[in-house]
Amino acid sequence: MFNLTRRVFGIGLLAATVVLSFGAAAQDLKQFSIGYQKTGLPVIARQQQVIEKALGDKGVTVKWVEFTAGPPLVEALNVGAIDAGWTGDAPPIFGQSAGANIVYAAALPSNGDGEAIFVKPASPVQSVADLKGKRVGVGKGTSAHNLLVAALEKAGVAFDQITPVYLSPADAAAAFASDQIDAWAVWDPFFAIAETRYQPRVLARSSEVLKVNTYFLANKDFAKAHPEIVTTTIAALGEAAKWADQNRDKVAQALHEVTGVPLDAQTIAANRTKFGIFPITGEIVAGQQATADRFYKLGLIPNAVRISDAVWTARGN
Repeated sequence: MFNLTRRVFGIGLLAATVVLSFGAAAQDLKQFSIGYQKTGLPVIARQQQVIEKALGDKGVTVKWVEFTAGPPLVEALNVGAIDAGWTGDAPPIFGQSAGANIVYAAALPSNGDGEAIFVKPASPVQSVADLKGKRVGVGKGTSAHNLLVAALEKAGVAFDQITPVYLSPADAAAAFASDQIDAWAVWDPFFAIAETRYQPRVLARSSEVLKVNTYFLANKDFAKAHPEIVTTTIAALGEAAKWADQNRDKVAQALHEVTGVPLDAQTIAANRTKFGIFPITGEIVAGQQATADRFYKLGLIPNAVRISDAVWTARGN
């Protein structure tokens, strides 16, 4: 149904790199902790156990740690509570601006059609422009925050003309249900769950407003000490992406089994997800830099950042 829109890392090349670099550092490492959210490629990788299989013969076990959003995952990376993890585009920008000890290890496709700003069917709000003066629920520093900022900008509405209500997805779901917020900006599977419950009016999707990516991140110190673990994991994620793209009928069930999110919602999410993992190119860096510059201009992050400073390579960073 879908094809990978970007090339998956060359598994053979990565494997060669890993064979050459696996040594004492990998043997000393006993556990590799990965942060993930309730949807996307890392969930498939966990269900398929591709990373466990790739690292098992090196004596390294894998620990999976679930997060409801990217910002707390980035903070866990910063303090070394986890070693690697996947988030949307905005969390690493907020983290880098605050001095977080993180690096971009690889890029994944955007949340695309699976991230949106929406209202209930009975709402008088018909467009993004109508959000002026309204309360919009969104996770601060999340990819949905970037969608909201960009969509308002496109509609000619200044960010200070709305009232952002910064909430976790769970709290935002409760606020949306009780009409304490007028609109909600969020990603799958929370968006898909809202669709099954409310049949909401969608005002904007990330695919219509932004050309961005999601990211596989790592703790900077960990990536420097264990580059072979990072490259092996990226290669394994590539295998999971191939499986997901070739087994669309099984993806939703796999997501449901790992996360416990209702199957109907995960089916919606799975059908519009693009799977892949690829190197971070100059074009990707430029796009992420544009997002960072937008946030700094609006005063949403305390310090300007240079994205290229945090891009990791297996040769060191």
